[in-house]
Amino acid sequence: MARARRSGSAALTAAVRRAGDKNGRVHPGLRLAAAYAWRLMVIGVAVYLAFTVLGRFELVAIAVFLALVATALLRPLADLLARVCPRPLAVALAVFGTLFAVLGLLALVGTAAAAEAGRLVGELRGGIGRIERWLEGPPFHVRHGALSGAHDKITAFVSQHRAALISRALSSAGRVVEAGTALFLALFCSIFFVHSGDRMWQWFRGQLPERARSPWDRAARAAWTTFAGYTRGIIVVAASNATLVGIALFLLRVPLALPLTLLVFFATFVPLIGSPIALAVATVVALAGRGPAIAAVVLLLIVAVGQFEGHVLHPLVMSWAVRLHPVVVAISVIAGTIVAGVVGAVVAVPMVSVAWSVTRALRGRPPGEA
Repeated sequence: MARARRSGSAALTAAVRRAGDKNGRVHPGLRLAAAYAWRLMVIGVAVYLAFTVLGRFELVAIAVFLALVATALLRPLADLLARVCPRPLAVALAVFGTLFAVLGLLALVGTAAAAEAGRLVGELRGGIGRIERWLEGPPFHVRHGALSGAHDKITAFVSQHRAALISRALSSAGRVVEAGTALFLALFCSIFFVHSGDRMWQWFRGQLPERARSPWDRAARAAWTTFAGYTRGIIVVAASNATLVGIALFLLRVPLALPLTLLVFFATFVPLIGSPIALAVATVVALAGRGPAIAAVVLLLIVAVGQFEGHVLHPLVMSWAVRLHPVVVAISVIAGTIVAGVVGAVVAVPMVSVAWSVTRALRGRPPGEA
């Protein structure tokens, strides 16, 4: 027993000596690792606190983010209009003209959906029968009446839990009010950002210490360049995807082609997974309304649009603004979804892109510095 203790003590002493140098001091590698470890811990705590604060002020954070998106899109238009009219009038034309155009598009989509609602109900009823007969055949061999049984179970569940569902619907009305408040705040902020965002930044920069102004200015310019480039690039990608899908759905005479096109446009804002999910919804509608053959064509469209977006649009449009590996994009989207749901999935990639561009700008040597 004593011999075992002595051998264990000798091994511990040898490990301690290996961790240090011949004079008994801490090994430089271990000291460097410890220095990085506590700094990483500080950064982790800072990031956690930042997300906690943003979570408490989620409404304000979303409104400011939307205002920055609107500024990135409308500032060039306002600058162009300011050449021929006063700046306040140019900002008003850019902001409110775009707002009315978007509202008009949404009204057009709503009208088209309402006009097709009656026909779609009839097509869906016949489509459910076609789907059931298709699933009963090879290779699925689903038992006859399985879909009807599932429909009856869903109907019974809704009837039994009607009060709870109504209560949840009423409680979600508060979220609608919050969304309206966020949109109004975003509109209010975007007007001032488009009109005099540069002067607002100069005022903030003037409040900083003299030595901190140059790094903050470099970081802010890099962040805004990346964010504006990403915003404009994702709009181009989304519009291209929606145009291709819309043309295909109209040619295939898929019900609700216009609303599905709009769904594809907004879903593209979630990289990698948004477009496939939206096109999967279009496939289900095509399956119910037009049958398995048209649904198969729409399914092939998912693959084609995904390949075009991943290998042509994103490298061509986004490479000059966002230099992130697809693995980083995928991890960012999944992490953002876990942290903040759909909102997190939308803002994850631009946040990571901005952080990376700021890091590169601060690591680089400023102009004129030896």
